[in-house]
Amino acid sequence: MTHTFAIYGKRISEEAMPYVVRILNYLQERGVATHLYKGFQERANTHYQTDWNYPVFKTSEELHALAPDLLLSLGGDGTILDASTLVGRSGIPIMGINTGRLGFLANLTKVEGLDALEAVLRGDYTIEERNLIQAQSKNDNVLLDPNFALNEVAVSRKGTTSMISVHVHLDGQFLNTYWADGLIVATPTGSTGYNLSCGGPILIPGSDNFIITPIAPHNLTVRPIVIPNSAEISLRIEARREDMYLASLDSRLYSLDTETELVLRRADFRLRLVRTYGQDFATTLRNKLLWGLDVRN
Repeated sequence: MTHTFAIYGKRISEEAMPYVVRILNYLQERGVATHLYKGFQERANTHYQTDWNYPVFKTSEELHALAPDLLLSLGGDGTILDASTLVGRSGIPIMGINTGRLGFLANLTKVEGLDALEAVLRGDYTIEERNLIQAQSKNDNVLLDPNFALNEVAVSRKGTTSMISVHVHLDGQFLNTYWADGLIVATPTGSTGYNLSCGGPILIPGSDNFIITPIAPHNLTVRPIVIPNSAEISLRIEARREDMYLASLDSRLYSLDTETELVLRRADFRLRLVRTYGQDFATTLRNKLLWGLDVRN
């Protein structure tokens, strides 16, 4: 059976470039029909004087029409987050190989990558489905495109050092007003991202929950809270010194006026991640967060 892989990447470091070449050569040797993201190929040809001439795709529509067996993401977690916007609702699985630093989504190292590709080609892998969070304005008067996030939706102040007030309702019932620099609503996947940096808990990826985590709250008794992901979350923002705020969906920024109330809910589709033998969340946590290691000296 002939396999078709799509490859997505952004910037390629000089250190990672030989490894990327090795992957492409390996896929060619195995007879895999390989299609590259257009910008990825162009940057390689420009910065490293390569002469790659692979078939390319540029848009979500082109990727979906290609219908590859998987999309191979070369980079870090941010690269996978960008790749997820191309994959969207198509159901195309994503496999991440980490050519950067810390990676929870792209948790295959460069050393493990070729072995993992070999496992995929012989069918020795599983598909792990991850919930996403979807955002839209309450009155549909503001277009957020794409309107979903794998990690988190965050709201924060814009152009001021003053706090904002975030009024939060769950299924129409008032939860709290957060006086803070902002607020994060994270998925289990995103629990190890911005949420973790702001003191939020880590959730197992398959959990049917969201986490609401304030960013630098004024009231120190306010703590992150875990809620069912079946709940509809509405966010209304007040800012004393301006009438704008920032909404971030996996670091994709939107500047919104304070009249725009956001409604967040679980997306009606899931992102599919390729997992090969030996990849599990507990091992990733221990390796990435150095759990169990005595690093005091």
